[in-house]
Amino acid sequence: MGIALWVLAAISVRADDRPLPDVNLFIPEVKAKLATDEALQNGYVYNERTTTEKVDGSGRTVHSSEKLLEVYPGLPGEAPYRRLIEEDGHPVPADKLASEDRKRQRAIESYVNELATSAGARKDAERRDRERREDAEAIDDIFRVYAVQLVGRETLDGEETIVATLTPKVDAKPRTDDGKMMRHFRVRAWISEKEYEVVRVEVDAVDDLSLGWGLFARVHKGAHATYQRRKINNEAWLPADVTWTGSARVLLLKHLRERGRSQFFGYRKFSVGTSTTFTPAAP
Repeated sequence: MGIALWVLAAISVRADDRPLPDVNLFIPEVKAKLATDEALQNGYVYNERTTTEKVDGSGRTVHSSEKLLEVYPGLPGEAPYRRLIEEDGHPVPADKLASEDRKRQRAIESYVNELATSAGARKDAERRDRERREDAEAIDDIFRVYAVQLVGRETLDGEETIVATLTPKVDAKPRTDDGKMMRHFRVRAWISEKEYEVVRVEVDAVDDLSLGWGLFARVHKGAHATYQRRKINNEAWLPADVTWTGSARVLLLKHLRERGRSQFFGYRKFSVGTSTTFTPAAP
């Protein structure tokens, strides 16, 4: 038994000693797979459970809330339709749900009617092209803002990953608002070695970040977030779990300390005939 364990340990050491991929070959493959969360999720209906906790200076929870939503793809140029179905353990009343669904249906009908005209169809195509360009620019900004280094190899959820650090460049010149925000965060990423897909990301604020010219909110140094993805139905890598913790000053007056978690589950392909009636799905 002792010899067998020694052999297994030796094999493990040799595996850890494998050279890491060439960063100049590996990262372009990763970049080719990158897309925004909204673009990734836009072909699916899914459930999102979000828990938010307000905490005091010693880290004790002083208030918590929980929301369960059913999320549908958004119309072009719009956010997804986030259908609140439960709040703090209480189902949303059926009449309120029906009212929100009627508003959504009117928005869809308005969009369909707009597409029926040549001007509307042209406007829609231009809007889609603009969104694709903006998404591509935001992805390009990741590599304008960060110096990327491959630092190790780890197994996460059975997936062999390459660990990368992304450090903001001092002389970075981002072209998008997202890119300008990236300069305030340090990132550690776990990337599937086989599929070049991002499996996990950890983000830390390296300095204070002002939002809305500092009038609306100021996120403080030390804020931390994690982002986990999983391969769904053996077809696509999609968001599965997001956590965050940190403090902020809102409207220059109110100091908030908060932590939270969003879980995404029950993914199913979206189609025009997909029911808007919520059916509980297992995580």
